Amino acid sequence: MIVVMKPKFTKDQMEAAIRVMEAGGVKVMVSQGSETTILGAEGNAAGIDREKLAQLPGVERVMRVSEPYKLANRKYHPDDTVINLPNGAAVGGKRLAVFAGPCSVESRDQIVSVAKRVRDAGACALRGGAFKPRTSPYAFQGMGTDGIRLLCEARAETGLPVVSEILSTEDLDLFEEHVDVIQIGARNMQNFDLLKHMGQVSKPILLKRGLSSTIEEWLMSAEYIMAAGNHRVILCERGIRTFETFTRNTLDLSAVLAVKRQSHLPVVVDPSHACGQAWMVERMALAAAAAGADGLIIEVHNDPEHALCDGQQSLTPDQFDQLMAKLRPVAACVGREV
Repeated sequence: MIVVMKPKFTKDQMEAAIRVMEAGGVKVMVSQGSETTILGAEGNAAGIDREKLAQLPGVERVMRVSEPYKLANRKYHPDDTVINLPNGAAVGGKRLAVFAGPCSVESRDQIVSVAKRVRDAGACALRGGAFKPRTSPYAFQGMGTDGIRLLCEARAETGLPVVSEILSTEDLDLFEEHVDVIQIGARNMQNFDLLKHMGQVSKPILLKRGLSSTIEEWLMSAEYIMAAGNHRVILCERGIRTFETFTRNTLDLSAVLAVKRQSHLPVVVDPSHACGQAWMVERMALAAAAAGADGLIIEVHNDPEHALCDGQQSLTPDQFDQLMAKLRPVAACVGREV
């Protein structure tokens, strides 16, 4: 349930509405937008006297929320959420946020050289995997703690905040201290224990869509994080599994529009994992920007042919330069900047 306040309500009127809601056994979330103030009921709203609430001075209307996600719902929070990064960049604002870097951290020279190139091309954050969830137990699993250390060195060299994926709650302290944006990968989108722990950290969470997850399931995973206390969630569309085998996954750009209608959370797109082929990445990145995505995640490697992970979908630094140059006019067409 949500309560929409009238444009010129008083503080006393809002507090009276909150008291009636709390008497019904719920917690109340206050969302003050640029034009509308909304009171959201967190919990079972069955005990609220809706008739009494609707008649209070200052209350414009009382509405039921049929969707199971509440905190992530645009009805609760009409204005777009903007998530600020440590270097002054933001995800969800006018500027298109671009996260770029290798699938896996492999060495100091590799991660620092790539970080410098993507920064110079206009990326606002460095992505790099230290802990890698791989389908095969024999595939490269990442450098672990050493990879996090190298990401920190790259950040010190370039000023770029770092984005990396967490696999276990055992590494929570390590990520809380050293990683600027903590990624929950597609395979862990419904790892509910991990999601609850993400709600207790102070860092933004990049939540990738599961391999075969619906939009509602994806938003419900965001709800787990937000319900546990962390509202700084960035959603990432990275392709879903369909019957098609030509591409690694099927990039669902319609999900960008669907989610932005349903939710206030920012949405970024990962065309690298979606397509699985480097020659497709540029066009799909441009399409994502045209579709209204708030940002992109692009895999960039200085030597894709010899990459230890996902080299076939990684751009070279020169190719990334070309992508960023083409991205600027496309972003301008939809009122964004790069």
